[in-house]
Amino acid sequence: MTSKTDQTSRTLGIVGVGLIGASLGLAHKDAKTFQKILGVGRSKANLDAALQMGAIDAAVSLQECAKEADVIVVCVPVAQTFAVLHAIEPHLKPNALITDAGSTKSDVIMAAKTALGDKVAQFVPAHPIAGGAQHGAIAAKSDLYQGKEVILCPLQENSPVAIDAIDQFWSTTGAATHRMSALQHDAVFASISHLPHILSFALMLQVANSEDANVKLGHAGAGFRDFTRIAGSSPEMWRDISLANKTALLKEMDQYLNLTKLIRDMIASEDGEALLKAFTRASAERQKWEGR
Repeated sequence: MTSKTDQTSRTLGIVGVGLIGASLGLAHKDAKTFQKILGVGRSKANLDAALQMGAIDAAVSLQECAKEADVIVVCVPVAQTFAVLHAIEPHLKPNALITDAGSTKSDVIMAAKTALGDKVAQFVPAHPIAGGAQHGAIAAKSDLYQGKEVILCPLQENSPVAIDAIDQFWSTTGAATHRMSALQHDAVFASISHLPHILSFALMLQVANSEDANVKLGHAGAGFRDFTRIAGSSPEMWRDISLANKTALLKEMDQYLNLTKLIRDMIASEDGEALLKAFTRASAERQKWEGR
């Protein structure tokens, strides 16, 4: 495993310096784990913001990043993963390591194996369970990962040294790392992350599309605000996640629709006893989870 002393003479490359990428840059700046941090992005304004706040030391091209960086983190919408990895593959240092921050893993791994070929052993997939409704470098925080989880989904091709080095890379930000298979990851997060975002977007659309939207929104309180907070997330990112994890997400959506139909029938038939039983179970499970 690479030591902190070794890392301080090395270079970190961040492809995509939005909330996730810029927060990574700030966290590693605080930890002083790299001598230099390079940023790659599509928006000059966003790169300028990352530079101004000190999340990166220089804005460079993908090719320059691949040639210089010892560790590269891909923080782009998952549909762009293949294009990024394909572009950097010819220029990678032999001992460079790559990780990512994608919310889906099976599609990302397939993209990595196709784009990197034999160099896929240098790629250790990851998913930080951190973020927020706001996006872009301007929303970045150095403590974004403190106390949060980062899921690692190592490949059979990865060496133990590479896995440990990427584990340390994420742990340095204050996160706790856990490991699971890509298949299990995608099934779990379809339920607890991807579905809630779909529901939040849907409710926001339902209210916004109604004839009296302004009246409804004018009277909306904390419950509506809490429920729809994540509808402010990056539309591009959530489009890609929804399509990338289609099979697992559709399964969760079908189960949710069935349960919603069941509750609708309880209301229609005025079955107060069944409603109370369902709501009591949900309330108890929520309180139990909150108390963990």
